[in-house]
Amino acid sequence: MNFKTPFLLFCFSCLGLGAMAQTAGQTISPLRNIRIAVFAPLYLDSVFNENGFKYSKNFPKFVTPGFDFIQGMQMALDSLDKTGVNVYSKVYDSKSLKNDVGSVISSGALNNIDLIIGSVKDREYFQLAAFAQQKHIPFVSATYPNNGGIKNNPFLIIVNSTLEAHCEAIFSYLVASHGTEKILFVRKPGVRGDFISQYFERINLQDGKPILNLDIVNVENNDFSIMQSRLDSTRSTVVVGASINYDFAKGLTESLAGLQKKYQSMLIGMPNWDGFALHNSKTKDYSFLYTTPFYNSKWQKESKDITSQYRAKYKGMPSDMVYRGYEATSYFVSLLKKYPLDVMNHLNDPISQVFTTPLFRPQFSSEKDMIPDYFENKKLYFIKSMNGAITKAW
Repeated sequence: MNFKTPFLLFCFSCLGLGAMAQTAGQTISPLRNIRIAVFAPLYLDSVFNENGFKYSKNFPKFVTPGFDFIQGMQMALDSLDKTGVNVYSKVYDSKSLKNDVGSVISSGALNNIDLIIGSVKDREYFQLAAFAQQKHIPFVSATYPNNGGIKNNPFLIIVNSTLEAHCEAIFSYLVASHGTEKILFVRKPGVRGDFISQYFERINLQDGKPILNLDIVNVENNDFSIMQSRLDSTRSTVVVGASINYDFAKGLTESLAGLQKKYQSMLIGMPNWDGFALHNSKTKDYSFLYTTPFYNSKWQKESKDITSQYRAKYKGMPSDMVYRGYEATSYFVSLLKKYPLDVMNHLNDPISQVFTTPLFRPQFSSEKDMIPDYFENKKLYFIKSMNGAITKAW
């Protein structure tokens, strides 16, 4: 893909930190317009120096996710031109060395913002969450699948569901569809494997005795030779791949695919398996499932329009980050337009649906807490992946 020239123009516009989508006509109230701040990792300090753009031939891949997220955001704002609302937006480079998130907050630039949307993580995520809590401004964490241990922050909205939420969804599915069967729970010893195992164990033993019949299989050094002895040749076995490690996912998938003729199985992986290259000659015609809060069939009018615009501009196909930027912006700006002073009480308003139907629920550390730690999207889709083709299973 060669979009260096449009990217340069885009970067220079971002250096001014200003963008606006505006309509003539009425605003959301006689007193104010909608003002949003959008943060994404653009790495402008890394791709520019005193002589200009540093990459003369190849576009730096590490910039693409943030760039695509902002492109989706801008497309969403452009689509609001006929809604009769003024939307003023500012784009900030969350990886700026000279004007980092802390500096932006200290400058007071965000004090009159109505909404913050961020494709951020780590330090920038915590800084924006703390600021949102202090100023009572909704902060939409659009892509980071983690709560970061944040507590008592009723203005934090997590769109990309946490690993705990995915485990909960998988567990609920297993109870509803395979509650009486023996389920192989295949794990990789280690911190992450222990975390997933402990979470499943905790929800499986809520009343002191197991709800599901989980047969724990520990795999050391990615040696999956043990799998054949744990499968049943008389029926299909449900297998949960309880690891976010690529080599583990690849080894388990190839092992089960190789045994498929005699030992049928249904494999459910973790949410990050969607980004793994698991389809090869060894896994031909073998499918696995994974969960995701974001599913875009690409058949909606908005999706087709985005694809068309992106291809015309950059001669390539938009990544999921474009669609995520579009959806987050369109969804929450639409809510802000209708409920300018009460967005947090209308997070699940059906008028704002774009590609998915999110379900935001308040999350509490304990039953005694009165203030939510954050709001999290609990709507998860089960996706079937086979030979590289992706379809929604349910």
